Amino acid sequence: MREVNAVLTIAYRDVMKLLGDRTRLGFGLLFPVFFVGVLGGTMQANLGQAAGFDFLPFIFTGIYAQTLFQSTVQGIISLVADRESDFSQEMFVSPISRYSIVFGKILGESAVAIVQAVPIVILGVIVGIRPSFEQIVALAIVGVMVCLFGGAFGVLTLSNLKDQRAVSQIVPLVMMPQFFLSGAFVPVKVLPLPLEALSRISPMRYAVDLTRGAFYAGQADSDLVVLDPLALNVAVMSVLFIIFLVTGTALFVRNERNR
Repeated sequence: MREVNAVLTIAYRDVMKLLGDRTRLGFGLLFPVFFVGVLGGTMQANLGQAAGFDFLPFIFTGIYAQTLFQSTVQGIISLVADRESDFSQEMFVSPISRYSIVFGKILGESAVAIVQAVPIVILGVIVGIRPSFEQIVALAIVGVMVCLFGGAFGVLTLSNLKDQRAVSQIVPLVMMPQFFLSGAFVPVKVLPLPLEALSRISPMRYAVDLTRGAFYAGQADSDLVVLDPLALNVAVMSVLFIIFLVTGTALFVRNERNR
């Protein structure tokens, strides 16, 4: 129970920080508004007929997954701020598992990302997407999986970053290529071999494809937009989640001890 209480307390702290940060809430909404409303509408008008499927749901599911993944990764950045303020060392000397501390952080940022995803679903309905009840349930389930996956990736990415200056330089370099290689914005079903290889090692690809697979399940457009079977995406994400979490936590704790 002590470990559970620690996880929930750390998660609660991150949710409270979000509710008090109106700027983050505002920008978290503006980004999907632009991409779902403007980019989705533009691509549908210009490329929809040639592609053979509706670009609005395609962009909607891509932005939904990308926002959850990126938001959780960026939320983990606060571990670096906690490191600079020595708050992380205060947590790590407490009599609880270091994995509970890191998982609590991931859980908190996952909850934050889910809060930010709700307006995306509402926006999707406004622009003309009509998800069924089953599709909404599917989005909620895979959304949690994407958040946890993104959080674990964030821990690994940030485990060796010493300060927020390094974060500002490295994180965009890690995240930006994934926006395009994952297929969040544009189809990646057919790629040259070098780009296909890069896409396959992009963690965001599996988050986006899992979301699309769940949303398009049983629909005629599924074969045109979904890259891999649901089971494969779940298996890859599960294995990578464990690798990212264990390795990232070990590296982060080691760096804390060496300070």
